[in-house]
This record gives sequence, structure tokens and C-alpha cells, in this order.
Amino acid sequence: MITRIPAVMYRGGTSKGPLFLASDLPNDPGGILDRVMLAAMGSPHPRQIDGIGGAESLTSKIAIISKSARSDADIDYFFVQVNPDSPIVDYASNCGNMLSAVGPFAIENGLIAAGDPTTTVRIYNTNTDSVIIAELQTPNGTTTYEGDAAIDGVNGTASPVRLNFVKSVGSKTKKLLPTGKVREIIQDVEVTLIDVAVPMMIVSAAAVGKRGNESKPELDADRPLIARLEKMRNEAGRRMGLGDTSNLVIPKPVMVSAPTKGGVIASRDFVPYNCHATHSVTGAMALATACILPGTVASDLAVLPKSQVKKIAIEHPGGVIEVETESVGSDLAGFELKQASLIRTCRKLFEGWICIPSSVWDGKTGLQSPSRAVA
Repeated sequence: MITRIPAVMYRGGTSKGPLFLASDLPNDPGGILDRVMLAAMGSPHPRQIDGIGGAESLTSKIAIISKSARSDADIDYFFVQVNPDSPIVDYASNCGNMLSAVGPFAIENGLIAAGDPTTTVRIYNTNTDSVIIAELQTPNGTTTYEGDAAIDGVNGTASPVRLNFVKSVGSKTKKLLPTGKVREIIQDVEVTLIDVAVPMMIVSAAAVGKRGNESKPELDADRPLIARLEKMRNEAGRRMGLGDTSNLVIPKPVMVSAPTKGGVIASRDFVPYNCHATHSVTGAMALATACILPGTVASDLAVLPKSQVKKIAIEHPGGVIEVETESVGSDLAGFELKQASLIRTCRKLFEGWICIPSSVWDGKTGLQSPSRAVA
């Protein structure tokens, strides 16, 4: 017997995965929900052959959506990262790329009404206790996926979705600088530990023997580097008050260098056991903030524009991701991030049902409003 679960598959930014209504899933992270997520994606298996996962972290992502009861949000968004080749389900972080699909999904599932010609959706990310404002194009009060916005790492163009991370400082630690230091030493390497949209460890590429403009395959093949960064980020997690992070994707390790293609800074974002093909959105938010925060490892290398609203172009293996930032204060004591936003795109790929064995879940246990079909 099988259990059928309604789902819609989206490309969100440079990531991909299914979106579910929370009412269609068990509400027990760490319990039955873990088994459902693993079965849906086909983990653990390096190719996720028995599920819909795409055999890498960027295509093994899930968004669980519900109408919000908060006064400052319209939609609740619970992000799930499923490890492709191990039975690990991580609920600790946010995914900014998948965020771009939340608004269209919410409108098409009747959770929020569309405006004309645009719709503002206030999205509460339950993983990080933060609110993100999504601005969608909705001509004639309907979602549209076609447009002229292009993002590196995705072919063609699509309708733009602007994501404004308005309350993203201290996403997990409640502090911009969780240790109170703008830089410190971990395993003889100078790092900056920062928390904006995601906890992050920033290290200079030169400090770990790299140029900083290496390709993803080059970095993925450097297992000693991956192992070194893993040890460093786990120590960073301990210092940031995150506890044992060995089975989590946070804190995010990022390796930076001076730009070579006209950007503000170059970055190699690790996720965490291999290099991101492009760049995470939340990681871009944290890095962009570090670029404009005096004294950080990133600020040493950043070539900043002189304008008050700074467009931080981050060079990555697939091109560039640009974050628009605004801050006040010229020194660390008076620094305040006013806003950080960027453009993403999304596309609906298919809608239907994900089928899992009923031995994994009967479609009823732990469900808030049982309505699953078991065939």
C-alpha cells in the first residue's frame, strides 16, 4: 500500500524541491516527519534513486507552508534540508532560494489573495524566527512565472521575486556577532563569525592555502580542505552557542577572496561537505553584511561602492549574486543593518502527489486534519 501526499515541485532560485501544505504532513519534526521526508526524497542513497531528490543538497530541499497566525506575517515557512546520502533531516536553517517559491505557492493554494499588479507576502521562517518580505509580480491578480529577470545558475529569464530580509540579524543566536568579536582565531586561522539570515564562518581563501577562484569540482576534490573546514565550522558552532553542529548545515563555512570579475568580493560557499554550485541566498546576506561591517575578514577584501545603499556583487562559481544593503554607523559600536534584499526567480515544475510506502506513514498518524488517501 502507498500513501499519497499532495505536493508541488518548484525551482526556487538555484535550488529545487517540493512544497507541501503543513496540514498534509505529520507535525512532529524528529519523528514520523523525518521518515516521510527521507522516503519522499529517496535518502539515504547517493543518487536518491527511490525518491524525487536530485542527488545533491541543492536539489534535496523541502518547504512546508501554512497560513500564519502572527500579526507580522501572512505565511509560515518551515524549511527542511534532507541529506542525500545519509539519513539526516536538518531543520536548523533557512533557505533563501526556496523562499522565492513560497509566495506563488501560497497564492495558488488560497492561503493569501493576490493583488494587481504586485503582491507583498510577509513570510515567517519558523526555523530562524525571522520575517522576509517577498514582492511578487501578479498581473490581473494571478501568479506569473514568465518575465525578464535573469539569475546566474539558471537558464533563461523569469518573473522577478524580490526578497527583503528585514529582521534577519541573529537568526539563530540573536546576535550579529555571536561571540562578541569581529574576528578571532580557529585552528590558527583568522575567521569572522557572523549571524545574518544564517550563522556563518568566514575565512580568507589565502589563509587555507587557496586562491579563492577555484571551480566547484576543484574544491570538491580537495578532501583535506573539506575536512579542515568541517573541523573549523564545528568549533565555530560551539563558540556561537549552537552546540554539536556535526549533523547540521550551520554554521555555514564560506571562503572569500578579492574580486577578479568586477564584483565586490569573491566567495566559495560550502554546504557544508562540498562547494555550492552558485551561492546560497542566506549566505549571501551574511557575507554582504560582513563586507560592510568594519573589521571583518570579508571587509579586508571587499571593494565597496561609495553609495549609502550598497549593491554587494558576490562572485561565485556560477556567476554573481547581488545583495542590496543599507546600514547606518561607520564603526562597529554604532553599526546597524537597515535592510538587505535581492532578486530571485522561481518556476513551477509539476504538481500532483508524492507516493511513499504506507509502512513509512499511514497518512493519518500525527496529522492535524486527516485527509490522506491510502491506495
